[in-house]
Amino acid sequence: MDHTAVLALFDREMREHARPFGTDSVVERVGGVVRHVGSEQGWNGVLWSDLTESDADAAIAEQCRYFAGLGREFEWKLYGHDRPHDLGQRLLAAGFTAEPAETLMVVEAGELDLDAGPPPGVELRPVTDASGVGLMVDVHEQAFGTPGTGLRHQLLAQLDEAPDTLVAVVALADGVPVSSARMELVPGTQFAGLWGGGTVEAWRGRGIYRALIAHRARIAVDRGYPYLQVDASDQSRPILRRLGFVPLTTTVPYVHAAP
Repeated sequence: MDHTAVLALFDREMREHARPFGTDSVVERVGGVVRHVGSEQGWNGVLWSDLTESDADAAIAEQCRYFAGLGREFEWKLYGHDRPHDLGQRLLAAGFTAEPAETLMVVEAGELDLDAGPPPGVELRPVTDASGVGLMVDVHEQAFGTPGTGLRHQLLAQLDEAPDTLVAVVALADGVPVSSARMELVPGTQFAGLWGGGTVEAWRGRGIYRALIAHRARIAVDRGYPYLQVDASDQSRPILRRLGFVPLTTTVPYVHAAP
């Protein structure tokens, strides 16, 4: 895999020419910035930018004014190769807060071990309705310790409006949800995004995470997506590297609070 070429492809397809995440969202290009404007409960933020030292501060201020006018918190998703080189410092100076850095990792889907299954006693169940979403939210709140209200809204809307763009799965042990994950499929792109892979603490280290990746990879291959992409945390990065994912760059969410 040509890392430089794949990163350029990712920038072009998934950032500069991004699609809205839902029917209640829009993607707008304003000068050197591409922003995603979602609902009040959806994701709002900057996906891509092409800025210089001379125009970066003005562009940042413009986005802050715009989202403040909507009364929304928003995220500036900064990648390690974005310019200018001090864009992160400029965001901090404008009142943003940096969340933990993640690593953009990519693998050719067909290169993975697609036969990996869950451990004995664990069942992988597709999520297709509100009850399944409830199980996913339960896992999310236990695994990550954060409220799942926004996730519930996003998944229910996506299942209702564009079910073909979402693959969601929950792992059950004796009927109890212990892990879950989803995959975003954007029509017209070559990347299937892996998101939300989380396992409750008592079930970590038993191969469920790997089984969820293989499950989604099989579907991505069947649907013609050559690459899998994930924003990997420090916890998941070593596992993904062992599976064959390669790091392309870093990504840091810079969050600006609602007024």
